[in-house]
Amino acid sequence: MTDFRRGVRIGIDPGKARVGVARVDPDGMLAVPVETVPRDERAIARVLDIAAEYEPIEFVVGLPLNLRGDDTPSTQDARDFAAELAARGEVPVRLVDERLSTVTAHQALRQSGRSQKGSRKVVDQVAAVVLLQHAVDSEKSTGAPAGEPVSLPE
Repeated sequence: MTDFRRGVRIGIDPGKARVGVARVDPDGMLAVPVETVPRDERAIARVLDIAAEYEPIEFVVGLPLNLRGDDTPSTQDARDFAAELAARGEVPVRLVDERLSTVTAHQALRQSGRSQKGSRKVVDQVAAVVLLQHAVDSEKSTGAPAGEPVSLPE
């Protein structure tokens, strides 16, 4: 077994309209949905309130890249969200490649019998679960945290 940093993590899937939030238990066994936060001027504050409740060791923010690994129109938005979260909070933030997490979330919801329209309110949470579980599983298998840390400007 490789070194795994024990502790709760909060997964964030930032979108233009909504932010999906998930958490994983301290042992990294199971990521679960927490909340869908409206993407407005209070979004970061709400995410920080959620973090205060769970006391995570880090935030894992999804970085939407295209299938070639290049930036998409949403990539800078996710970087900006992660940077603001890092600047306003006291919890380390990591950006993790989230390619296909939303696609995987939609597939899982469809397989559970939910329509596309009926899934709108929870798909962001499920995408956050997918990216968070992937990050935790990756760290467990490699011993290294997934993604890249967000550093604050000097």
